[in-house]
Amino acid sequence: MATLRGNHQIEKAAIDWVMELERAAGRHPVRRVSPVDIESPPRLIEVKAVGKASCRADGFLPVELAQVEALRGNPNGFIYLIENVAQGDPRLFTLRVFGGEQLQRMLGRLKERRYYELPVPVSDYDATEVGLDQ
Repeated sequence: MATLRGNHQIEKAAIDWVMELERAAGRHPVRRVSPVDIESPPRLIEVKAVGKASCRADGFLPVELAQVEALRGNPNGFIYLIENVAQGDPRLFTLRVFGGEQLQRMLGRLKERRYYELPVPVSDYDATEVGLDQ
């Protein structure tokens, strides 16, 4: 298996794996764009994928406002945390499922963070020197 690079590859591999798991559980998952990643009736599933074997060092998972609104108070809402994805072999992925009262309790302890996203167009990215020899 090839090592996965970048957030897009890691997230896609995790979502594809979850879709397979949901089918194996007898559900019929559908990929969504928003507010969560997968609708697998009766479940609404937000997939959080991390490259290594643990959550962020600060103990937080980033969750968007639309995801919070879809999951809060929803007994069928779930966050699936898929760990160890970057190594590329789905047999070594791990799954942690947050749902029910546990997820609702966690959502009750949300911490709002504000940040800006700096757009980096491909043309600027490609024109940037690599390294410190600038």
